[in-house]
Amino acid sequence: MSSLTKIFNPTIGRKALMALTGLFLCLFLCEHLYGNLLLYYNDHGHQFELYSHILTRTLLIRVIEYFLFAAFIIHAIDALLLTIKNKKARPIGYAKQKQSGNSTWISRNMGLTGSVILFFLVVHLRMFFFPHRFLDVHETMYQDVVTAFQDWRYSGFYVLSVIFLGLHLGHGFQSAFQTLGINNKNYAPIIKMIGIGFAIIMTIGFASIPIVFYLQIIK
Repeated sequence: MSSLTKIFNPTIGRKALMALTGLFLCLFLCEHLYGNLLLYYNDHGHQFELYSHILTRTLLIRVIEYFLFAAFIIHAIDALLLTIKNKKARPIGYAKQKQSGNSTWISRNMGLTGSVILFFLVVHLRMFFFPHRFLDVHETMYQDVVTAFQDWRYSGFYVLSVIFLGLHLGHGFQSAFQTLGINNKNYAPIIKMIGIGFAIIMTIGFASIPIVFYLQIIK
């Protein structure tokens, strides 16, 4: 297949788009984790509230927000379309026979981990983003976070979802570079190491917050 044909191939185009949106969402995760870690300041949420205020009042951030939501939607739709296409193209018997030998559980279940993340995102936005953006709520964002993480059900759901996020990132990060043609033999081990490290940092960073607040390590 020629380079020009590859560029206009719908399947390859979807994979490249999913890779690019995935890497963009990784940048968002870094920024979001930074904001969440401000909860660790022992200042009754002052730094966190200041950060939240900047996010909701800065025009540039609001514009980026639209790109962020678009990236989420495109990434999810692309993943769904590619999953359906692969299911139709792969014989069932052959897949069952070969899947354990040439792929990992995580790579075969990116749809599952992605679905858990999507469900968590909907719940998360419903609890924090939409009330403070569109409704007239009296509680501060910090107060809502503290209240939510004092509930063992939401804290447990949050930690479990973050674990699925880490699994998704661990494979998705290196897969994105491979799709974009950057993951060659020389760079593959480095990219894999960076991807695993990134997944671990995101998992520990996000999961630590509900644990700390539920156990009331920070008052």
